[in-house]
Amino acid sequence: MEINDLTPAESRLWRAFASGTDVDFRATNPPAPGSSATDPSGGADPSGADSDDPARGDTWGPERTVRASVLRSLLLDGPREDGRVAALSLAGARVTGRLDVQYATVDHPVRLRHCHFDEAPRFYGARLRELNLSESVLPGLISHAVRVEGVLRLTRARFSGTVRLAGAEVTGSLYLESTRIEAPDTEGPVLQLNQAVLGADLWAPGLRAGGEVRLTGARVAGTVNLNDAVLDRPGGTAVHAETLATEADVLLRRADVRGRLELRGARIPGRLDLSHARLANAGNTALRASSCVIGELWLREGPAVQGALNLRRAQVDVLFLQPEVVPAWVQLNDLTYTSLIPHEPAERRLPMLEKGDSYLPFTYEQLTAAYRRIGDDDAARLVQLAKQRRRRRTLPWYGRLWGHLQDIAVGYGFRPLRAGGWLLSLLAVGSVVYGLHHPPPLKPQEAPGFNPVFYTLDLLLPVISFGQESAFSPQGGYQTLSYVLVITGWILATTVITGLTRTVSRQ
Repeated sequence: MEINDLTPAESRLWRAFASGTDVDFRATNPPAPGSSATDPSGGADPSGADSDDPARGDTWGPERTVRASVLRSLLLDGPREDGRVAALSLAGARVTGRLDVQYATVDHPVRLRHCHFDEAPRFYGARLRELNLSESVLPGLISHAVRVEGVLRLTRARFSGTVRLAGAEVTGSLYLESTRIEAPDTEGPVLQLNQAVLGADLWAPGLRAGGEVRLTGARVAGTVNLNDAVLDRPGGTAVHAETLATEADVLLRRADVRGRLELRGARIPGRLDLSHARLANAGNTALRASSCVIGELWLREGPAVQGALNLRRAQVDVLFLQPEVVPAWVQLNDLTYTSLIPHEPAERRLPMLEKGDSYLPFTYEQLTAAYRRIGDDDAARLVQLAKQRRRRRTLPWYGRLWGHLQDIAVGYGFRPLRAGGWLLSLLAVGSVVYGLHHPPPLKPQEAPGFNPVFYTLDLLLPVISFGQESAFSPQGGYQTLSYVLVITGWILATTVITGLTRTVSRQ
C-alpha cells in the first residue's frame, strides 16, 4: 500500500507504527499538534468524552476512521525504524472493513483499544506476539486456533456476536474482566474456548455472557477466575466445561449462573469456589460435577441451589457444603470425600441423603466415615441408624416388620441401652403381677419357694434358668402374660445378638 493512498488519520498511524508510538484519537487524549483529531468542521470535538464511547463509533467521522486493510498492511509489511520495536498501538478509532490476518505470522504487538469495529476481525490460525482489544466494541471475533506468544486482552470489550477462540493457544493469560458478550441471534456458544490451552490464567471476573460459555477440554495452567460473573442461558447450559483441566482454582464467588453449570470430568486440584454464588436452573440440573477430581468444593453462604445437584462419582478432598445451600434434589452416587465441613449435627446432614431417587448405602457410609475421622462417634451411630431405617423401606412387608421390631427394641444395635430399659420395664411388670398373684405350683411337694422376680427373669431370659418357670403354672390371663414375656424375651435376645453382630462386623 502506498502512503499517498492514506487518509490523514491513517498516515498518522502509519508513521507511528515504525517506532511503536501510541496513537489515540479520543477527545479526552488530544493528539499531538498537526494531527487530524478534530471534528468534520475543523474545530475541536465539542462533545468531549461522551463521544469516545466505542458503542457510538459508527458516528465517528473520517478523522477517527482507519480501514482494516491499512491495519493488515502494517501488520504484514509495515515500516521499521532502526533501534525501535514496531507495534500497532491504536485507541479510539473506527475500523471499517474486515481485519483479516488468517494464518499470518505477526511479529508485532497488536493493541486496538477503545476501538469500534464494523466487522468481526479474523485471526484464525494466526501467530501473534500480543493481542489487546480491551474496551473495544466488536460484532464478534474469529480466532480459532490462534497462537499468542504473550497475553490476550479482551478486558471490558463488548461483543454483539460470537467470540470464537476454540483451540487457541496463549502462552500467557487470557483477560476477560467485565467483558460483555451478547449474541441473541446465535444458536451455539457465545464464547468458545473449547480445547484452548492457556499458559497462565483465565481471568474473567465480572464477565457477562448472554449465552453458553464453552470450556470443554480446555487446559489452564493457572486459575479460572469467574468471580461476579453473570452467565445467562436459562433452560440450557450456561457453562459447558466438561473435562476442563486446571492446575489451580476455579472461582465463581458471587457468580450468577442462570442455566446448567456443566463440569463433568473436570480436574481441579485446587478449589472450586461457589461461595455466595447463585445457581439457578429450575426443573433441571443446576450443577453437574460428576466424575470430577476436585481438591476442595465450596458451596456456602449463598441461596439454595435451584435445580438438581449432581456429584455422582466425584472425588473431593474437602467438601465445604452448608445444608442451607443443598437443593431439593441431589445425586450423590459414589461421591467420595475425605472431610466434610463445617461440622454439623447428623440431623442437619441426613436430609441431604434422603433427597435422591433411591436408597444408596454408600452415601451413608461416606457420611459415617467423615464423622468418625473427626471423632464424633455419636453422629456416626445416628447416620448408621438412619441408614437401616432407610433400607427398611426397600424391604417386603415381613422384612419391614422385623426391622421395626429391631428398631423399637435396640435401635438396630445402635441403642443397646434400650434393650436394658425394655428388660427392666417387663421385669417390673412381671414381678408386680406375679407377686400379687402367685401361680400355683405343678408339684406342691417338690416346688421351691416362689420368687416373682426370678420367675419373671426365667420367662424373659431364654437361655438362663432359675428353676422357677418349670415349677409353677399360671392360669388364665396370667398364663397369657407369661407367653408375652417369653416371646418378648426371645425377640429382645435375637435383636440384641443381631445388633451386636452388626456392630462387631462393622468394627
